Amino acid sequence: MFSILIPTLNNFKYLEICINSILKNSNLNNEIIVHVSEGKDETLFFLKNKKINFSYTKYNSGICEGLNRAAELSSKNYLLYSHDDFYFCPNWDVILKNEINSIGHDQFYLSGTMMYKGQIKCYYGNNYKNFNEIKLLENYKNHNYYNFQGSTWAPSVVSKKVWNKVNGLSEEYFPGSGSDPDFNMKLWRQGVRIFKGINNFKVYHFGSKVLRNYKKNNINKSYIGHGSKSGKIFLLKWGISIKFFKKYYMRSNSIYNGKLTMPRKNFFYYIDLVKCKLNLLYLHIVYKNNEYGKIK
Repeated sequence: MFSILIPTLNNFKYLEICINSILKNSNLNNEIIVHVSEGKDETLFFLKNKKINFSYTKYNSGICEGLNRAAELSSKNYLLYSHDDFYFCPNWDVILKNEINSIGHDQFYLSGTMMYKGQIKCYYGNNYKNFNEIKLLENYKNHNYYNFQGSTWAPSVVSKKVWNKVNGLSEEYFPGSGSDPDFNMKLWRQGVRIFKGINNFKVYHFGSKVLRNYKKNNINKSYIGHGSKSGKIFLLKWGISIKFFKKYYMRSNSIYNGKLTMPRKNFFYYIDLVKCKLNLLYLHIVYKNNEYGKIK
């Protein structure tokens, strides 16, 4: 059913928890595909021992290239993007299958609800050493949010057909920050209007340890000057900011009530749009080009 794509960079202790949760709490015929950057820890040995498929680069490929490489090995119809510091709660795949069946087509982007570091505030440990799996499994059903518009980015699911149509993630967002809203924008421009976060699809999130790890190993810092590098790339590429896109297009975190429609163009929409255009003009003046890949 699902190809679970997991990029990882020397983060074995969390990856082990993630993979074991998938193996333990899944019900369908899924596959796990890991992209290993560098592989300086036990990760490669673990994956070979578990007979888990993986792609590999000796260098830090970043999240986007890693996911794109892993996706090339997929044999399933649906691709699920997972961070390596997630714990998947029971029946996650059946919940997703039922949701996809109810939609009846592949023009969607579905995402999960994150516990601890995410929508649901609860605590069952903040690292691999003090993680209380037993207590989490006893109580996860009692912690709830709601089905919401927009997305949490990962964990997220699209069909392989949709993924291939937009050529996966955009690798200019190295090491990864900003690639999720960019991917959503690419889907939006292809006509996708179902962007739904599912309350019952729950993962325990240890707190973006994967992305911090990528940033730590990246000499080109993600945050420079006025705002983030990824924010500048998005603005130069699409003409609006990530914040504007999430607010007016995705309507992020509002209660899900069906397909999204075009933004309501009221007074506040135009005020925020003007701010985007002024920031865009500023970037063109400062960088003297509009090629988003050349921001340094």
